[in-house]
Amino acid sequence: MGYAQAGYEVTGIDVKHGKRYPYEYIRGDVRDYLDVDYLKQFDVIHASPPCQTHSATKHLRNAQGKTTSKIDMIPEVRQALINSGVKYVIENVPQSPLIDPVQVCGTYFGLGVRRHRLFESNAPLVGTPCNHIVRPIGVYGSLNDEIPNGGKTARTLIEGQDAMGIHWMIWTELVEAIPPAYTKFIGLQL
Repeated sequence: MGYAQAGYEVTGIDVKHGKRYPYEYIRGDVRDYLDVDYLKQFDVIHASPPCQTHSATKHLRNAQGKTTSKIDMIPEVRQALINSGVKYVIENVPQSPLIDPVQVCGTYFGLGVRRHRLFESNAPLVGTPCNHIVRPIGVYGSLNDEIPNGGKTARTLIEGQDAMGIHWMIWTELVEAIPPAYTKFIGLQL
Protein backbone atom coordinates (compact mmCIF):
# COMPACT_ATOMS: atom_id res chain seq x y z
CA MET A 1 0.00 0.00 0.00
CA GLY A 2 2.78 2.45 0.88
CA TYR A 3 4.55 1.94 -2.42
CA ALA A 4 1.27 2.52 -4.28
CA GLN A 5 0.80 5.72 -2.26
CA ALA A 6 4.30 6.72 -3.38
CA GLY A 7 3.25 6.25 -7.03
CA TYR A 8 4.38 2.71 -7.85
CA GLU A 9 2.45 0.03 -9.71
CA VAL A 10 2.70 -2.89 -7.28
CA THR A 11 2.96 -6.66 -7.80
CA GLY A 12 3.14 -8.90 -4.74
CA ILE A 13 4.41 -12.46 -4.39
CA ASP A 14 3.78 -14.61 -1.30
CA VAL A 15 3.16 -18.26 -0.46
CA LYS A 16 0.01 -17.34 1.47
CA HIS A 17 -3.33 -16.57 -0.09
CA GLY A 18 -3.83 -12.93 -1.01
CA LYS A 19 -7.58 -12.54 -0.52
CA ARG A 20 -7.27 -9.04 0.86
CA TYR A 21 -4.21 -7.97 -1.17
CA PRO A 22 -5.37 -4.95 -3.21
CA TYR A 23 -2.83 -5.14 -6.07
CA GLU A 24 -1.60 -7.65 -8.63
CA TYR A 25 -0.81 -10.80 -6.68
CA ILE A 26 1.12 -13.96 -7.44
CA ARG A 27 0.72 -16.82 -5.01
CA GLY A 28 3.94 -18.76 -4.90
CA ASP A 29 7.27 -19.31 -3.23
CA VAL A 30 9.41 -16.27 -3.96
CA ARG A 31 12.41 -18.55 -4.41
CA ASP A 32 10.76 -19.72 -7.63
CA TYR A 33 10.89 -16.11 -8.91
CA LEU A 34 14.53 -15.24 -8.23
CA ASP A 35 15.56 -15.73 -11.86
CA VAL A 36 17.56 -12.71 -13.03
CA ASP A 37 15.56 -12.34 -16.26
CA TYR A 38 12.29 -12.34 -14.30
CA LEU A 39 13.56 -9.78 -11.79
CA LYS A 40 14.78 -7.40 -14.51
CA GLN A 41 11.20 -6.60 -15.54
CA PHE A 42 10.76 -4.48 -12.39
CA ASP A 43 12.05 -0.95 -11.74
CA VAL A 44 12.39 -1.55 -7.99
CA ILE A 45 12.11 -4.73 -5.93
CA HIS A 46 11.17 -4.76 -2.26
CA ALA A 47 11.86 -8.05 -0.49
CA SER A 48 10.69 -8.95 3.00
CA PRO A 49 12.16 -12.39 3.72
CA PRO A 50 10.61 -14.16 6.73
CA CYS A 51 11.86 -12.49 9.89
CA GLN A 52 10.94 -15.16 12.46
CA THR A 53 14.50 -16.51 12.74
CA HIS A 54 15.78 -13.04 13.73
CA SER A 55 12.79 -11.53 15.57
CA ALA A 56 12.90 -10.61 19.26
CA THR A 57 9.38 -12.07 19.50
CA LYS A 58 10.77 -15.54 18.77
CA HIS A 59 11.23 -15.83 22.55
CA LEU A 60 7.53 -15.05 23.06
CA ARG A 61 6.61 -17.57 20.39
CA ASN A 62 8.77 -20.20 22.09
CA ALA A 63 7.28 -19.38 25.52
CA GLN A 64 3.79 -19.82 24.08
CA GLY A 65 4.77 -23.26 22.78
CA LYS A 66 4.64 -22.15 19.15
CA THR A 67 7.23 -22.99 16.54
CA THR A 68 8.23 -21.74 13.12
CA SER A 69 9.37 -23.52 10.01
CA LYS A 70 10.79 -20.30 8.57
CA ILE A 71 14.35 -20.33 7.27
CA ASP A 72 16.77 -17.45 6.78
CA MET A 73 16.23 -16.47 3.14
CA ILE A 74 18.08 -13.14 3.32
CA PRO A 75 21.39 -14.32 1.78
CA GLU A 76 19.68 -16.10 -1.13
CA VAL A 77 17.31 -13.21 -1.87
CA ARG A 78 20.07 -10.60 -1.56
CA GLN A 79 22.32 -12.45 -4.00
CA ALA A 80 19.52 -12.75 -6.57
CA LEU A 81 18.72 -9.05 -6.26
CA ILE A 82 22.38 -8.07 -6.63
CA ASN A 83 22.72 -10.33 -9.67
CA SER A 84 19.65 -8.72 -11.28
CA GLY A 85 21.14 -5.21 -11.17
CA VAL A 86 17.69 -3.84 -10.29
CA LYS A 87 17.27 -1.21 -7.57
CA TYR A 88 16.24 -3.12 -4.45
CA VAL A 89 15.24 -2.88 -0.81
CA ILE A 90 15.37 -5.72 1.70
CA GLU A 91 13.30 -5.19 4.84
CA ASN A 92 13.67 -7.11 8.08
CA VAL A 93 13.78 -6.82 11.86
CA PRO A 94 16.58 -5.50 14.07
CA GLN A 95 19.20 -8.23 14.66
CA SER A 96 18.77 -9.50 11.09
CA PRO A 97 21.94 -9.74 8.97
CA LEU A 98 21.25 -6.79 6.67
CA ILE A 99 24.12 -4.78 5.21
CA ASP A 100 24.34 -1.08 6.19
CA PRO A 101 20.59 -0.78 6.82
CA VAL A 102 18.62 2.27 7.90
CA GLN A 103 16.03 1.95 10.66
CA VAL A 104 12.44 3.16 10.49
CA CYS A 105 10.21 3.57 13.57
CA GLY A 106 6.41 3.89 13.69
CA THR A 107 6.55 6.69 16.25
CA TYR A 108 8.06 8.98 13.61
CA PHE A 109 4.78 8.71 11.67
CA GLY A 110 2.55 9.08 14.73
CA LEU A 111 1.58 5.40 14.67
CA GLY A 112 0.71 3.44 17.80
CA VAL A 113 3.51 0.94 17.16
CA ARG A 114 7.25 1.29 17.34
CA ARG A 115 7.85 -1.73 15.10
CA HIS A 116 11.46 -0.94 14.28
CA ARG A 117 12.35 -2.24 10.85
CA LEU A 118 15.63 -2.22 8.96
CA PHE A 119 15.94 -1.47 5.26
CA GLU A 120 18.98 -2.45 3.20
CA SER A 121 19.24 -1.06 -0.31
CA ASN A 122 21.60 -0.60 -3.21
CA ALA A 123 20.28 2.98 -3.40
CA PRO A 124 20.93 5.67 -0.77
CA LEU A 125 18.26 5.76 1.96
CA VAL A 126 17.76 7.62 5.21
CA GLY A 127 15.94 6.23 8.22
CA THR A 128 13.79 7.96 10.80
CA PRO A 129 14.37 9.11 14.35
CA CYS A 130 12.31 7.56 17.14
CA ASN A 131 9.84 9.38 19.36
CA HIS A 132 9.34 6.87 22.19
CA ILE A 133 7.15 8.98 24.46
CA VAL A 134 3.93 6.94 24.55
CA ARG A 135 3.82 3.24 25.39
CA PRO A 136 3.34 1.38 22.10
CA ILE A 137 0.53 -0.97 21.23
CA GLY A 138 1.80 -4.47 20.61
CA VAL A 139 0.83 -5.99 17.28
CA TYR A 140 2.41 -9.43 17.57
CA GLY A 141 1.56 -12.80 19.10
CA SER A 142 -2.06 -13.01 20.24
CA LEU A 143 -4.67 -10.32 20.72
CA ASN A 144 -5.08 -8.96 24.27
CA ASP A 145 -2.01 -10.78 25.56
CA GLU A 146 -0.20 -9.57 28.69
CA ILE A 147 3.51 -10.35 28.44
CA PRO A 148 5.14 -11.00 31.85
CA ASN A 149 7.74 -8.29 32.48
CA GLY A 150 6.98 -6.89 29.06
CA GLY A 151 4.35 -5.26 26.90
CA LYS A 152 0.73 -5.78 26.11
CA THR A 153 -0.74 -6.51 22.74
CA ALA A 154 -3.73 -4.73 21.20
CA ARG A 155 -7.03 -5.44 22.95
CA THR A 156 -8.98 -5.61 19.69
CA LEU A 157 -8.32 -6.05 16.00
CA ILE A 158 -9.43 -2.46 15.38
CA GLU A 159 -6.94 -1.15 17.96
CA GLY A 160 -4.17 -3.11 16.23
CA GLN A 161 -5.25 -1.91 12.79
CA ASP A 162 -5.33 1.71 13.99
CA ALA A 163 -1.88 1.35 15.58
CA MET A 164 -0.43 0.09 12.28
CA GLY A 165 -2.39 2.35 9.90
CA ILE A 166 -3.75 -0.77 8.17
CA HIS A 167 -7.52 -1.31 8.13
CA TRP A 168 -8.00 -4.18 5.68
CA MET A 169 -6.03 -7.03 7.32
CA ILE A 170 -7.01 -9.67 9.83
CA TRP A 171 -4.83 -10.22 12.93
CA THR A 172 -2.69 -13.04 11.50
CA GLU A 173 -1.77 -10.81 8.55
CA LEU A 174 -1.35 -7.68 10.66
CA VAL A 175 1.26 -9.21 12.96
CA GLU A 176 3.55 -9.82 9.95
CA ALA A 177 2.84 -6.55 8.15
CA ILE A 178 4.89 -3.43 7.56
CA PRO A 179 2.96 -0.19 8.11
CA PRO A 180 2.29 1.49 4.75
CA ALA A 181 3.81 4.69 6.15
CA TYR A 182 7.19 2.90 6.12
CA THR A 183 7.10 1.78 2.50
CA LYS A 184 5.68 5.12 1.35
CA PHE A 185 8.63 6.81 3.10
CA ILE A 186 11.11 4.41 1.46
CA GLY A 187 9.34 4.51 -1.91
CA LEU A 188 9.45 8.31 -2.08
CA GLN A 189 13.21 8.19 -1.48
CA LEU A 190 13.67 5.69 -4.29
